[in-house]
Amino acid sequence: MRPFLSLFGADPGLDHLHPYETSWILPPGLLGGLRLIIGIYIFVCIFLIFGWDATHDASATIAQSFSYFTWLNFWGMGFYFIVASIHTFVYAATGRSVIFDKLPRVFRGLHALFYSCITTFPFLVVIIFWAILYSGPWYPTWFGAWSNISQHGIIGLYALLEIFLTTTPPHPLINLAFLILILLLYLSLAYLTHKTQGFYTYSFLDPGAHGKNSGKVTGYCFAILAIIVVAFAVTWLLIWLRRKWTGGRIKRSRRDRELVYTTERRNFRSSRWVEK
Repeated sequence: MRPFLSLFGADPGLDHLHPYETSWILPPGLLGGLRLIIGIYIFVCIFLIFGWDATHDASATIAQSFSYFTWLNFWGMGFYFIVASIHTFVYAATGRSVIFDKLPRVFRGLHALFYSCITTFPFLVVIIFWAILYSGPWYPTWFGAWSNISQHGIIGLYALLEIFLTTTPPHPLINLAFLILILLLYLSLAYLTHKTQGFYTYSFLDPGAHGKNSGKVTGYCFAILAIIVVAFAVTWLLIWLRRKWTGGRIKRSRRDRELVYTTERRNFRSSRWVEK
């Protein structure tokens, strides 16, 4: 059973390490605070953009936004950082993974998949937007520049922070299949949107009259597939290197029983040495 669980990032042998709630350099409280700030900022961006659209004769784009991968990724990142901050704060306060412990183990695997999503999809968004969708010139208003940088730029930084600051293990390899499945489901949503609302979320998905551009659409789809495979491989490698360089160091909660036990054992050894 344990090898099967490890395939999905839910190996019980990792529970005492609290990999999704700890950092090798930041105390749990600071890691939780950083995650909370990022999560709040993302939701502030979302609602400010919605407010701007509603007051600038673009209310229709609010409903349409839920058909765009960029927006779905942005929402997902916001929820991840809020949820991750709660997990981290609870661990900081109790020294235990209280929420994970109360939920079926499948939720640990789902959280590992969630982590894989927010550390790979942002790079796909950044590459596709700036390499294909953005054509310039620079945005004429500060709001347009800020909103696009927030949605299509610094999300890559958020992903890198999760990769380099935490103690997470490399992505379970099976998660790559789930990432591809998510992209296929989004492709279905994009064409469902065209069927029901009459527009393509991204121009490169438009096959044109009588399918004359179907070859280009296929090419773009395979390019996106290649990007996500490379992003998954690179982030897996970066996480592996981070774990190797940090030597398994963990900034544990002061209430963590592993830390308490290690401290007591060290103090006991020191006292015996002094006595001798």
